Amino acid sequence: MRRGSVRGLRGPFRRRAVAAVALALTVMAALGGCSPQTYAVEEPLQIAGGGTTGVYYAYGGQLADALHRELGIDISVAETHGSVDNLLRVASGEALLGFAQGDTAADAVNGAGAFEEPLPVEAVARVYDEYVHVVVPAESEVDRIGDLAGRRVSLGAPNSGVQVIATRVLGATGVDPETIENPALGPDASIEALQRGEIDAFFWVGGLPTPGIERLAKAMPIRLLSIEAAAVERVNSGHAGVYRLAEFPIGIYGIETPTVTMTVPNYLVTAEDAPDDLIHDTVRVLFDSRNTIAGKVATAEILDRRQAIFTSPVELHPGAARYYIEARR
Repeated sequence: MRRGSVRGLRGPFRRRAVAAVALALTVMAALGGCSPQTYAVEEPLQIAGGGTTGVYYAYGGQLADALHRELGIDISVAETHGSVDNLLRVASGEALLGFAQGDTAADAVNGAGAFEEPLPVEAVARVYDEYVHVVVPAESEVDRIGDLAGRRVSLGAPNSGVQVIATRVLGATGVDPETIENPALGPDASIEALQRGEIDAFFWVGGLPTPGIERLAKAMPIRLLSIEAAAVERVNSGHAGVYRLAEFPIGIYGIETPTVTMTVPNYLVTAEDAPDDLIHDTVRVLFDSRNTIAGKVATAEILDRRQAIFTSPVELHPGAARYYIEARR
């Protein structure tokens, strides 16, 4: 048997999440030894997800169910505005875990972009790569990113990684974001606004397929605008080369036209002072439950232990690092 340890209890995680976890170890006798470690929780914990129609929320909900089932943790997914919001919640101790795009997470640990100072967050795993979606009605006159100038386009909710990336893509294609009428909607509201004809397009960054966009494509014909290689190169020139050029699979969302776009890695993050044993066991459950989660969230099937450790410049949490070392033995 081993006991849950609490590494360096300090800062906001000590005040909130660690106080909630309390790490009261429940030991139950079992044939041949001891049962897996479980954690008593004084108040519910959260996984910072995203909009309810996005992959973050769906993935987070399934992971929360697995953690409750395997570790006895009272934990649930929370609806949020996305990456920036998630990172702030994790750093403050409001959430134990959160999903964040790699570029926004890099800004967070460096105190750049939307973050006035570095946040005390570390990575649990690189879980999958996200695709930048620029969605327009199929009959729209808009054929390329440059055509968005002067139009009504949602660039993502405030405090979202979508807004960060949308602004960078527009700049890289010569479109001044100030020329766009941006209602700053989250994915759910963007989808509804496009259906009502209140906006001409919206940006979204998520895994494939994104459930909300799948439902939108069944309700109305849509297209995806391409983000060309030159634009991706220009975005990368100022942001550590985290972006990659990729193609949407033919047939996704009912679209048969080849579309190129930009991808960004996605990380699951936690606070620096999250308990080592709890994070170690969280990573174990994340991988042990991959196939079960993938039955509900297709993106989870991409999770790969060999790739999960590549979270630079965000350091791996020691509890997570210990899991990966043990898994190699």
